[in-house]
Amino acid sequence: MNKRVVITGLGIVAPNGVGLETFTNAIKNGISGIKHDPELARLQFSCHIAGKPEVSTELSLNYFTELELRNFNSSGILYGVIAGIDAWKDADLSMEINDEPDWESGTIFGTGTSGIDKFRESIYKIDDFQTRRLGSTAVAQTMNSGVSAYLGGKLGLGNQVTTNSSACTTGTESILMAFERIKSGQAKRILAGSTSDSGPYIWGGFDAMKVCTFKNNEIPEQGSRPMSATASGFVPGSGAGAMVMEDLETALTRGAKIYAEVLGGNLNSGGQRGLGTMTAPNPVAVQKCIKDALKNAGIHPKEIDAINGHLTATSKDSLEIQNWSEALDRRGVNFPYINSLKSMVGHCLTGAGSVESVASVLQLHHGFIFPNTNCEDLHPEITALIDVSRIPQKLIEKELTIIAKASFGFGDVNGCVIFKKYNPNPSPSHPSNSELE
Repeated sequence: MNKRVVITGLGIVAPNGVGLETFTNAIKNGISGIKHDPELARLQFSCHIAGKPEVSTELSLNYFTELELRNFNSSGILYGVIAGIDAWKDADLSMEINDEPDWESGTIFGTGTSGIDKFRESIYKIDDFQTRRLGSTAVAQTMNSGVSAYLGGKLGLGNQVTTNSSACTTGTESILMAFERIKSGQAKRILAGSTSDSGPYIWGGFDAMKVCTFKNNEIPEQGSRPMSATASGFVPGSGAGAMVMEDLETALTRGAKIYAEVLGGNLNSGGQRGLGTMTAPNPVAVQKCIKDALKNAGIHPKEIDAINGHLTATSKDSLEIQNWSEALDRRGVNFPYINSLKSMVGHCLTGAGSVESVASVLQLHHGFIFPNTNCEDLHPEITALIDVSRIPQKLIEKELTIIAKASFGFGDVNGCVIFKKYNPNPSPSHPSNSELE
Protein backbone atom coordinates (compact mmCIF):
# COMPACT_ATOMS: atom_id res chain seq x y z
CA MET A 1 0.00 0.00 0.00
CA ASN A 2 1.71 3.18 -1.22
CA LYS A 3 -0.46 6.22 -0.65
CA ARG A 4 0.27 9.78 -1.72
CA VAL A 5 0.99 12.00 1.27
CA VAL A 6 0.00 15.66 1.38
CA ILE A 7 0.27 18.55 3.84
CA THR A 8 -3.05 20.10 4.86
CA GLY A 9 -2.18 22.24 7.88
CA LEU A 10 0.75 24.33 9.15
CA GLY A 11 1.66 25.85 12.50
CA ILE A 12 4.66 27.94 13.50
CA VAL A 13 6.22 29.45 16.60
CA ALA A 14 9.40 31.18 15.47
CA PRO A 15 11.63 33.97 16.78
CA ASN A 16 10.45 36.25 13.97
CA GLY A 17 6.79 35.31 14.03
CA VAL A 18 4.16 33.30 15.88
CA GLY A 19 1.38 32.28 13.52
CA LEU A 20 1.43 31.76 9.75
CA GLU A 21 0.53 35.29 8.69
CA THR A 22 3.16 37.00 10.82
CA PHE A 23 5.82 34.43 9.98
CA THR A 24 5.14 34.53 6.23
CA ASN A 25 5.40 38.32 6.22
CA ALA A 26 8.67 38.13 8.19
CA ILE A 27 10.44 35.65 5.93
CA LYS A 28 9.30 37.39 2.74
CA ASN A 29 10.67 40.70 4.00
CA GLY A 30 13.85 39.45 5.68
CA ILE A 31 12.66 40.42 9.17
CA SER A 32 14.92 39.12 11.92
CA GLY A 33 13.78 37.71 15.26
CA ILE A 34 17.27 37.78 16.76
CA LYS A 35 17.64 40.11 19.72
CA HIS A 36 19.98 40.93 22.58
CA ASP A 37 19.45 38.51 25.47
CA PRO A 38 20.35 40.16 28.80
CA GLU A 39 20.41 36.82 30.61
CA LEU A 40 23.16 35.49 28.35
CA ALA A 41 25.15 38.66 28.96
CA ARG A 42 24.61 38.39 32.73
CA LEU A 43 25.85 34.79 32.71
CA GLN A 44 28.96 35.89 30.78
CA PHE A 45 28.25 33.92 27.62
CA SER A 46 30.40 34.84 24.65
CA CYS A 47 27.19 35.14 22.62
CA HIS A 48 24.75 37.74 23.98
CA ILE A 49 22.14 37.39 21.24
CA ALA A 50 19.47 34.76 20.55
CA GLY A 51 16.33 33.96 18.61
CA LYS A 52 13.47 33.42 21.04
CA PRO A 53 9.75 33.38 20.17
CA GLU A 54 7.58 35.95 21.89
CA VAL A 55 4.69 34.10 23.54
CA SER A 56 2.57 36.05 26.01
CA THR A 57 0.58 34.58 28.88
CA GLU A 58 -2.53 35.83 27.12
CA LEU A 59 -1.66 33.81 24.02
CA SER A 60 -0.73 30.75 26.09
CA LEU A 61 -4.21 30.76 27.66
CA ASN A 62 -5.66 29.98 24.24
CA TYR A 63 -3.94 26.58 24.41
CA PHE A 64 -3.62 25.80 28.13
CA THR A 65 -5.95 26.32 31.09
CA GLU A 66 -4.97 28.59 33.96
CA LEU A 67 -4.57 25.47 36.10
CA GLU A 68 -2.20 23.90 33.56
CA LEU A 69 -0.09 27.05 33.44
CA ARG A 70 0.07 27.49 37.22
CA ASN A 71 3.18 25.34 37.65
CA PHE A 72 4.20 25.21 34.01
CA ASN A 73 7.85 25.82 33.11
CA SER A 74 8.58 24.11 29.80
CA SER A 75 9.10 26.49 26.90
CA GLY A 76 9.61 23.67 24.38
CA ILE A 77 6.28 22.03 25.20
CA LEU A 78 4.61 25.45 25.10
CA TYR A 79 5.97 26.18 21.62
CA GLY A 80 5.16 22.68 20.36
CA VAL A 81 1.58 22.67 21.62
CA ILE A 82 0.88 26.10 20.10
CA ALA A 83 2.37 25.13 16.72
CA GLY A 84 0.68 21.73 16.76
CA ILE A 85 -2.80 22.96 17.64
CA ASP A 86 -2.49 25.82 15.14
CA ALA A 87 -1.60 23.30 12.41
CA TRP A 88 -4.56 21.13 13.43
CA LYS A 89 -6.95 24.09 13.24
CA ASP A 90 -5.37 25.29 9.99
CA ALA A 91 -6.20 21.87 8.54
CA ASP A 92 -9.83 22.50 9.57
CA LEU A 93 -9.86 19.51 11.89
CA SER A 94 -12.14 19.25 14.88
CA MET A 95 -11.09 20.09 18.44
CA GLU A 96 -14.29 18.54 19.79
CA ILE A 97 -13.77 16.34 22.84
CA ASN A 98 -15.12 12.81 22.42
CA ASP A 99 -14.97 9.77 24.66
CA GLU A 100 -13.34 7.68 21.93
CA PRO A 101 -9.87 8.53 20.59
CA ASP A 102 -9.30 9.33 16.93
CA TRP A 103 -7.77 5.98 15.96
CA GLU A 104 -6.72 7.19 12.51
CA SER A 105 -4.73 10.23 13.69
CA GLY A 106 -1.47 10.44 15.63
CA THR A 107 1.56 12.63 16.21
CA ILE A 108 5.30 12.29 15.81
CA PHE A 109 6.68 15.41 17.46
CA GLY A 110 10.38 15.58 18.20
CA THR A 111 12.61 17.37 20.66
CA GLY A 112 16.08 17.14 22.14
CA THR A 113 15.29 17.89 25.77
CA SER A 114 12.02 18.69 27.47
CA GLY A 115 11.36 21.21 30.22
CA ILE A 116 14.97 21.83 31.16
CA ASP A 117 13.93 24.83 33.28
CA LYS A 118 11.33 22.67 35.01
CA PHE A 119 13.96 19.99 35.52
CA ARG A 120 16.32 22.52 37.13
CA GLU A 121 13.51 23.81 39.33
CA SER A 122 12.72 20.24 40.40
CA ILE A 123 16.34 19.44 41.24
CA TYR A 124 16.54 22.41 43.60
CA LYS A 125 13.32 21.37 45.34
CA ILE A 126 14.60 17.83 45.79
CA ASP A 127 17.93 19.07 47.14
CA ASP A 128 16.01 21.29 49.59
CA PHE A 129 13.96 18.30 50.82
CA GLN A 130 10.82 19.62 49.11
CA THR A 131 10.01 16.62 46.93
CA ARG A 132 6.31 16.84 47.73
CA ARG A 133 6.25 20.35 46.27
CA LEU A 134 7.30 19.19 42.80
CA GLY A 135 3.71 19.11 41.63
CA SER A 136 1.77 16.52 39.67
CA THR A 137 2.99 17.67 36.24
CA ALA A 138 6.75 17.62 36.84
CA VAL A 139 7.14 14.27 35.07
CA ALA A 140 4.97 15.22 32.09
CA GLN A 141 6.92 18.46 31.63
CA THR A 142 10.38 16.88 31.84
CA MET A 143 9.96 13.58 30.03
CA ASN A 144 11.22 13.70 26.45
CA SER A 145 7.83 12.67 25.10
CA GLY A 146 6.07 15.43 27.01
CA VAL A 147 5.27 17.46 23.92
CA SER A 148 3.67 14.57 22.04
CA ALA A 149 1.82 13.47 25.21
CA TYR A 150 0.32 16.93 25.67
CA LEU A 151 -0.69 17.13 22.00
CA GLY A 152 -2.08 13.60 22.05
CA GLY A 153 -4.28 14.46 25.01
CA LYS A 154 -5.48 17.82 23.77
CA LEU A 155 -6.38 16.41 20.34
CA GLY A 156 -7.56 12.96 21.44
CA LEU A 157 -5.13 11.16 19.14
CA GLY A 158 -5.49 7.36 19.06
CA ASN A 159 -2.83 6.37 16.53
CA GLN A 160 0.93 6.51 17.20
CA VAL A 161 1.83 9.24 19.70
CA THR A 162 5.57 9.56 20.11
CA THR A 163 8.61 11.83 20.27
CA ASN A 164 11.72 11.35 18.13
CA SER A 165 15.14 12.86 18.82
CA SER A 166 18.08 13.17 16.42
CA ALA A 167 19.78 16.48 17.26
CA CYS A 168 19.36 19.10 14.52
CA THR A 169 17.86 16.50 12.14
CA THR A 170 14.91 15.88 14.48
CA GLY A 171 12.28 17.96 12.66
CA THR A 172 13.11 16.59 9.22
CA GLU A 173 13.16 13.08 10.67
CA SER A 174 9.69 13.50 12.22
CA ILE A 175 8.27 14.49 8.82
CA LEU A 176 9.82 11.46 7.11
CA MET A 177 8.67 9.11 9.88
CA ALA A 178 5.13 10.46 9.50
CA PHE A 179 5.40 10.13 5.72
CA GLU A 180 6.28 6.44 5.96
CA ARG A 181 3.50 5.67 8.41
CA ILE A 182 0.84 7.33 6.26
CA LYS A 183 2.23 5.98 2.99
CA SER A 184 2.04 2.43 4.34
CA GLY A 185 -1.57 2.88 5.43
CA GLN A 186 -0.92 2.60 9.17
CA ALA A 187 -2.41 6.04 9.77
CA LYS A 188 -4.59 8.41 7.82
CA ARG A 189 -3.18 11.49 9.46
CA ILE A 190 -0.09 12.42 11.49
CA LEU A 191 0.73 15.74 13.14
CA ALA A 192 4.48 16.00 12.50
CA GLY A 193 6.88 18.54 13.90
CA SER A 194 9.55 19.36 16.44
CA THR A 195 10.39 21.87 19.13
CA SER A 196 13.24 23.16 21.27
CA ASP A 197 13.40 24.78 24.68
CA SER A 198 14.77 28.30 25.09
CA GLY A 199 17.40 29.66 27.41
CA PRO A 200 20.92 29.40 28.80
CA TYR A 201 20.59 25.81 30.04
CA ILE A 202 20.00 24.69 26.46
CA TRP A 203 22.43 27.05 24.80
CA GLY A 204 25.30 27.01 27.32
CA GLY A 205 26.99 23.88 26.02
CA PHE A 206 27.18 25.29 22.50
CA ASP A 207 28.62 28.55 23.77
CA ALA A 208 31.25 26.55 25.67
CA MET A 209 32.12 24.67 22.47
CA LYS A 210 32.75 28.06 20.80
CA VAL A 211 30.37 27.27 17.94
CA CYS A 212 28.15 30.28 18.74
CA THR A 213 29.04 33.71 17.41
CA PHE A 214 30.75 36.15 19.75
CA LYS A 215 30.61 39.01 17.24
CA ASN A 216 27.74 41.39 16.54
CA ASN A 217 26.48 41.37 20.13
CA GLU A 218 25.63 45.06 19.69
CA ILE A 219 23.83 44.54 16.35
CA PRO A 220 21.81 41.33 16.87
CA GLU A 221 20.01 41.37 13.51
CA GLN A 222 23.37 41.03 11.75
CA GLY A 223 24.72 38.26 13.97
CA SER A 224 23.50 35.19 12.06
CA ARG A 225 25.43 35.10 8.78
CA PRO A 226 25.01 31.85 6.82
CA MET A 227 27.25 31.63 3.74
CA SER A 228 29.03 34.85 4.70
CA ALA A 229 32.81 35.31 4.68
CA THR A 230 32.45 36.99 8.10
CA ALA A 231 30.32 34.26 9.70
CA SER A 232 31.67 33.48 13.17
CA GLY A 233 29.31 30.79 14.45
CA PHE A 234 25.59 30.25 14.85
CA VAL A 235 23.13 32.29 16.88
CA PRO A 236 21.21 30.06 19.31
CA GLY A 237 17.47 29.96 18.74
CA SER A 238 14.33 28.08 19.64
CA GLY A 239 10.78 27.49 18.48
CA ALA A 240 8.55 24.89 16.89
CA GLY A 241 7.09 24.01 13.52
CA ALA A 242 4.23 21.62 12.80
CA MET A 243 2.39 20.21 9.83
CA VAL A 244 -0.65 18.01 9.44
CA MET A 245 0.18 15.26 6.97
CA GLU A 246 -2.44 12.90 5.60
CA ASP A 247 -3.09 10.55 2.76
CA LEU A 248 -4.41 12.25 -0.34
CA GLU A 249 -7.63 10.29 -0.50
CA THR A 250 -8.58 11.29 3.04
CA ALA A 251 -7.71 14.93 2.37
CA LEU A 252 -9.76 15.07 -0.83
CA THR A 253 -12.72 13.29 0.75
CA ARG A 254 -13.03 15.96 3.44
CA GLY A 255 -12.30 18.82 1.01
CA ALA A 256 -9.12 19.92 2.73
CA LYS A 257 -6.85 22.59 1.29
CA ILE A 258 -3.52 21.13 0.25
CA TYR A 259 -0.30 23.08 0.76
CA ALA A 260 2.08 20.61 -0.85
CA GLU A 261 2.88 16.96 -1.40
CA VAL A 262 5.69 15.05 0.28
CA LEU A 263 7.34 13.00 -2.45
CA GLY A 264 9.82 11.18 -0.21
CA GLY A 265 13.23 11.55 1.34
CA ASN A 266 16.00 9.80 3.18
CA LEU A 267 17.61 9.46 6.60
CA ASN A 268 21.11 8.14 7.17
CA SER A 269 24.27 8.45 9.25
CA GLY A 270 27.93 8.82 8.41
CA GLY A 271 28.70 6.51 11.30
CA GLN A 272 31.34 8.99 12.52
CA ARG A 273 33.71 7.35 10.05
CA GLY A 274 35.98 8.98 7.49
CA LEU A 275 35.68 12.74 7.98
CA GLY A 276 32.57 12.31 10.12
CA THR A 277 32.72 12.91 13.89
CA MET A 278 30.26 13.63 16.68
CA THR A 279 30.10 17.25 15.49
CA ALA A 280 31.27 17.13 11.85
CA PRO A 281 29.38 15.56 8.92
CA ASN A 282 30.78 12.76 6.83
CA PRO A 283 30.54 14.25 3.28
CA VAL A 284 30.10 10.81 1.73
CA ALA A 285 27.04 10.20 3.89
CA VAL A 286 25.60 13.66 3.25
CA GLN A 287 25.84 13.22 -0.51
CA LYS A 288 24.40 9.71 -0.29
CA CYS A 289 21.49 11.04 1.80
CA ILE A 290 20.66 13.64 -0.85
CA LYS A 291 20.98 11.18 -3.74
CA ASP A 292 18.89 8.54 -1.99
CA ALA A 293 16.24 11.15 -1.14
CA LEU A 294 15.87 12.00 -4.82
CA LYS A 295 15.71 8.33 -5.73
CA ASN A 296 13.05 7.69 -3.10
CA ALA A 297 11.05 10.67 -4.35
CA GLY A 298 11.40 9.55 -7.97
CA ILE A 299 12.84 12.81 -9.27
CA HIS A 300 15.90 13.91 -11.24
CA PRO A 301 18.40 16.38 -9.70
CA LYS A 302 17.57 18.91 -12.44
CA GLU A 303 13.95 19.05 -11.24
CA ILE A 304 14.88 20.74 -7.96
CA ASP A 305 13.97 24.42 -8.14
CA ALA A 306 15.22 25.44 -4.71
CA ILE A 307 17.02 24.14 -1.65
CA ASN A 308 16.36 25.16 1.92
CA GLY A 309 19.72 24.32 3.42
CA HIS A 310 20.88 23.53 6.94
CA LEU A 311 23.56 26.28 6.63
CA THR A 312 24.25 27.35 10.20
CA ALA A 313 26.80 30.19 9.71
CA THR A 314 29.77 28.07 10.72
CA SER A 315 32.84 26.91 8.82
CA LYS A 316 30.79 23.97 7.49
CA ASP A 317 28.62 26.13 5.19
CA SER A 318 31.08 25.86 2.30
CA LEU A 319 31.26 22.09 2.74
CA GLU A 320 27.47 21.85 2.65
CA ILE A 321 27.31 23.77 -0.63
CA GLN A 322 30.01 21.50 -2.03
CA ASN A 323 28.06 18.41 -0.96
CA TRP A 324 24.88 19.69 -2.62
CA SER A 325 26.79 20.54 -5.80
CA GLU A 326 28.40 17.12 -6.04
CA ALA A 327 25.27 15.18 -5.08
CA LEU A 328 23.15 17.00 -7.67
CA ASP A 329 25.95 17.40 -10.22
CA ARG A 330 24.91 21.03 -10.56
CA ARG A 331 27.09 24.13 -10.20
CA GLY A 332 27.46 27.72 -11.36
CA VAL A 333 24.24 29.20 -12.74
CA ASN A 334 22.77 25.70 -13.07
CA PHE A 335 22.66 25.27 -9.29
CA PRO A 336 19.17 25.58 -7.71
CA TYR A 337 18.26 28.64 -5.68
CA ILE A 338 19.36 28.12 -2.07
CA ASN A 339 18.46 29.91 1.15
CA SER A 340 18.90 29.59 4.89
CA LEU A 341 16.22 30.64 7.35
CA LYS A 342 18.83 30.79 10.11
CA SER A 343 19.88 34.27 8.98
CA MET A 344 16.54 35.49 10.42
CA VAL A 345 15.84 33.12 13.33
CA GLY A 346 19.18 31.65 14.36
CA HIS A 347 19.65 27.93 14.85
CA CYS A 348 16.52 26.52 16.49
CA LEU A 349 18.35 23.24 17.22
CA THR A 350 15.84 20.35 17.44
CA GLY A 351 13.13 22.74 16.28
CA ALA A 352 15.13 23.80 13.22
CA GLY A 353 14.09 21.09 10.75
CA SER A 354 10.36 21.61 11.27
CA VAL A 355 10.50 25.42 11.50
CA GLU A 356 12.48 25.51 8.25
CA SER A 357 10.22 22.93 6.61
CA VAL A 358 7.19 25.13 7.30
CA ALA A 359 9.08 27.98 5.59
CA SER A 360 9.85 25.68 2.66
CA VAL A 361 6.22 24.65 2.20
CA LEU A 362 5.06 28.28 2.43
CA GLN A 363 7.45 29.13 -0.42
CA LEU A 364 5.94 26.38 -2.58
CA HIS A 365 2.37 27.27 -1.72
CA HIS A 366 2.64 31.03 -2.20
CA GLY A 367 5.27 31.07 -4.94
CA PHE A 368 8.27 32.92 -3.57
CA ILE A 369 11.89 32.47 -2.50
CA PHE A 370 12.66 34.28 0.73
CA PRO A 371 15.89 36.33 0.83
CA ASN A 372 19.15 35.38 2.47
CA THR A 373 20.16 38.19 4.82
CA ASN A 374 23.59 39.11 6.20
CA CYS A 375 25.54 37.52 3.34
CA GLU A 376 26.43 40.55 1.26
CA ASP A 377 30.02 39.27 1.63
CA LEU A 378 29.50 35.74 0.33
CA HIS A 379 32.24 33.27 1.21
CA PRO A 380 34.65 32.89 -1.74
CA GLU A 381 34.67 29.09 -1.37
CA ILE A 382 30.91 29.17 -2.02
CA THR A 383 30.99 31.57 -4.98
CA ALA A 384 33.71 29.40 -6.52
CA LEU A 385 31.10 26.61 -6.68
CA ILE A 386 27.82 28.33 -7.46
CA ASP A 387 26.78 31.60 -9.05
CA VAL A 388 25.83 34.47 -6.75
CA SER A 389 22.42 34.66 -8.46
CA ARG A 390 21.60 31.30 -6.87
CA ILE A 391 21.81 32.88 -3.40
CA PRO A 392 19.07 35.54 -3.55
CA GLN A 393 19.45 38.46 -1.16
CA LYS A 394 16.09 39.95 -2.14
CA LEU A 395 12.64 38.39 -2.29
CA ILE A 396 11.91 36.56 -5.54
CA GLU A 397 8.26 36.08 -6.51
CA LYS A 398 8.37 32.86 -8.50
CA GLU A 399 6.28 29.73 -8.94
CA LEU A 400 8.17 26.69 -7.68
CA THR A 401 7.54 23.00 -8.22
CA ILE A 402 10.06 21.13 -6.04
CA ILE A 403 12.01 22.15 -2.93
CA ALA A 404 14.59 19.98 -1.18
CA LYS A 405 14.97 20.51 2.58
CA ALA A 406 17.90 18.99 4.45
CA SER A 407 19.14 18.89 8.03
CA PHE A 408 22.43 17.62 9.43
CA GLY A 409 22.93 16.97 13.14
CA PHE A 410 25.33 16.10 15.92
CA GLY A 411 26.12 12.41 15.87
CA ASP A 412 26.77 12.59 12.11
CA VAL A 413 23.09 12.12 11.24
CA ASN A 414 21.41 13.41 8.08
CA GLY A 415 17.93 13.94 6.70
CA CYS A 416 16.58 15.21 3.39
CA VAL A 417 12.90 15.57 2.46
CA ILE A 418 11.46 16.48 -0.94
CA PHE A 419 8.39 18.75 -1.09
CA LYS A 420 6.39 19.27 -4.28
CA LYS A 421 3.67 21.71 -5.21
CA TYR A 422 0.49 19.66 -5.24
CA ASN A 423 -0.66 18.50 -8.67
CA PRO A 424 -3.92 16.52 -8.69
CA ASN A 425 -2.90 14.90 -11.97
CA PRO A 426 0.83 14.15 -11.90
CA SER A 427 2.45 13.57 -15.27
CA PRO A 428 4.59 10.50 -15.92
CA SER A 429 7.73 12.64 -15.45
CA HIS A 430 6.53 13.50 -11.93
CA PRO A 431 5.39 10.15 -10.50
CA SER A 432 3.27 9.98 -7.41
CA ASN A 433 4.42 8.00 -4.39
CA SER A 434 2.10 5.16 -5.40
CA GLU A 435 4.01 4.79 -8.67
CA LEU A 436 7.52 4.71 -7.23
CA GLU A 437 7.72 1.10 -6.14
